[in-house]
Amino acid sequence: MMEGLAMLRQLIGQLQEYLELNGSPPAVPPNYFLQFRPQSTPQRHLRWCFLDLDSSSVDYGCYNPIMTAGKSENLKMLEPGKPPPTKKARKESRRGKVIASARSTENMEQHIWKEFPEDLFEAVMARLPIATFFRFRSVCQKWNSLLNSQSFSQHCEQVEQSLPWFYTITHENLNTGAMYDPSLKKWHHLTVPALPTRSVLLPVASAGGLVCLLDIGHTSFYVCNPLTKSFKELPARSVNVWSRVAVGMTLNRKPYGLDYKILWVGCDGEYEIFDSGKNSWTCPGIMPSNIKLPLTLNFRSQAVSVDGTLYFMRSDPDGIVSYDMVSGVWKQSIIPAPLRLNDQTLAECGGRIMLVGLLTKNAATCVCIWELQKMTLLWKEVDRMPNILCLDFYGKHVRMTCLGNKGLLMLSLRSRQMNRLVTYDLSTGKWVKVPGCVLPHGRKRQWIACGTAFYPCLTASA
Repeated sequence: MMEGLAMLRQLIGQLQEYLELNGSPPAVPPNYFLQFRPQSTPQRHLRWCFLDLDSSSVDYGCYNPIMTAGKSENLKMLEPGKPPPTKKARKESRRGKVIASARSTENMEQHIWKEFPEDLFEAVMARLPIATFFRFRSVCQKWNSLLNSQSFSQHCEQVEQSLPWFYTITHENLNTGAMYDPSLKKWHHLTVPALPTRSVLLPVASAGGLVCLLDIGHTSFYVCNPLTKSFKELPARSVNVWSRVAVGMTLNRKPYGLDYKILWVGCDGEYEIFDSGKNSWTCPGIMPSNIKLPLTLNFRSQAVSVDGTLYFMRSDPDGIVSYDMVSGVWKQSIIPAPLRLNDQTLAECGGRIMLVGLLTKNAATCVCIWELQKMTLLWKEVDRMPNILCLDFYGKHVRMTCLGNKGLLMLSLRSRQMNRLVTYDLSTGKWVKVPGCVLPHGRKRQWIACGTAFYPCLTASA
């Protein structure tokens, strides 16, 4: 880091010296100054190192940048070791002054940077892209220890949440997660060592950067932070239900940090709540009589959370069942589903409850988006997939799975002939194809089985 700052300071010092000696820029190619390379200056002070944020590894190749003649915004890379053309007559007389000025500026700047405020430094680090931060962690132990700093955690809480990531599992590697970063359009592969290897764990919910996992037998719950690999197995449930359950997760903000709560509900009306602050399950009571039992829950749809209330999708009758995690009140709303709709699932965007599903007519299939109208409690169509994307599904029997429903959706559209992944931004209405998920050093695309969206958080602890 200090070497990079030194190179930047030297460049600024040279530019200041050049302007002082020449006044306004002369009518010569603007690359004149950057072509200057005094032979007596150590080469390490004149090289720039570039960090490639779009690749999975850091590019440590160092090159000498010069500006192309007449186009100061374009950079041209020279081969390492190949000196640029020089104008010796003009530069030799100023070499000593430029070097002296650069060195004095460097010494002064180092003294300033040494006293750089710690809180300001943490505020800057908290706003770095996730992938960049993990590279910075390898610089020194102090930077690596930021994850355990309470002041750094407070700075992270002040940063506005960006696009959610997606935690998915594949058919070929059930216990090796694949995370997708939509801002970089890139897959990251990870392994959480503490996860049991003999069980198939399904991501079912998320909150505050944490992902809730449920084993395929619907008996054991786990919570982990996929970024930091923080992991916890939850205590055994007090109510033994062997049937399938729907799961939701919310945050409980406190002055000293964050706690989370997990709610599971079964078709017969049984439910329990796990409180991370108490590290235990509780059964608050029984469902009120106005909730029709049994609950024919739509298990293809994950629960959505809005202001501490969890919403579950049900059928027969079509509608939504909600539970307020603060007041402990259950509610039921009967809402007819749109006609000819398949594989519907709930989503959420800015407090609005959305519905996404496949609309099929004859041989044509299209993904459609609806919004729940608060006054009428009816679904209103607000968008649908462009025709150019729908052509891929024409004449095919397509099934859809929603892998994330927090503002940005990831839709898995598959048939016997294809397996297409698409993201849809509920706020901007933008559809984007997702690149195939391929393991490092592999060639075969991984078949995404299921997943959930989560907001990446560096300081969330299970």
